[in-house]
Amino acid sequence: MMTPVNRKLINQFKALAIALASIVTVPLAATGAYAQAPAAYAATPGELATYADLATLAERSQLVIRVEIRRQTVVKPERAPGLQPGFARLYVEANTLALIAGSSGVGESLVYLVDVPLNEKGKPPKLKKLEMLLFANSVAGRPGFVQLAGKSAQFAYTAALEQRLRPILRELVARDKPPTITGIADALAVQGTLVGESETQVFLTTDRGSPVSMSVIRRPGQPPAWGVSWGEIIDSSARPPNPETLRWYRLACALPERLPSSANLARDPAARRLAAQDYAFVIDELGACEREVTDTT
Repeated sequence: MMTPVNRKLINQFKALAIALASIVTVPLAATGAYAQAPAAYAATPGELATYADLATLAERSQLVIRVEIRRQTVVKPERAPGLQPGFARLYVEANTLALIAGSSGVGESLVYLVDVPLNEKGKPPKLKKLEMLLFANSVAGRPGFVQLAGKSAQFAYTAALEQRLRPILRELVARDKPPTITGIADALAVQGTLVGESETQVFLTTDRGSPVSMSVIRRPGQPPAWGVSWGEIIDSSARPPNPETLRWYRLACALPERLPSSANLARDPAARRLAAQDYAFVIDELGACEREVTDTT
């Protein structure tokens, strides 16, 4: 028979779960955090995530935490708004093993909500004693509670996943962190004096208002050369960003597929064709911004 003390503790526990269920559907303001919550997978395999996935989640998160799950409790469907069919919402208690990155500290333990798919028997997976890597945000006024930063923000922890993630985290806090690309401001294309000689410059807009420009230079008998200048000075010797770096991510995952018609080219059809050709060349060189577990919402 349940003692009065145990009954009181369970009632308090249920009240906390209900409170968190209301928190988890509220978008986080002014933090860049992913607004679609809670997470929709028990644990995303680390090998499934692309560089763009990890960079997106890292930038949307205040905290990256390695945890070991201690206990899970199913929240009743009627107390889990937005729960998808075939899923269960879990109230998870976990021990903090390491704060891999974070703008605020975490305690020795924490709690969070996550939506997990039911198995063939209609039961949620058992996560107890499993190690997870969480991309999360703190919840104002609720110490010890975190909100996952996306619907695939809980990963099964592996050392390989952490090794892939750490260079991204270092770049995100570096003093020379590249700005976020927000659009294309202008383009300029000029034919040279020799046949096959030309130069195209594409000027980008950023979230900080700092200038970024891309240049494509063509010389007769040589392959086209291109590069990016991350500042006021347009450097003719600028080089392309290395693949799977934050600079690459800023361009590959933000630039439109085609040069927009709004780019000012003095209504010169030849210049516009050249600029469009060179822009397409850059997009092809950058490669696709592949995502498997995140979107651009």
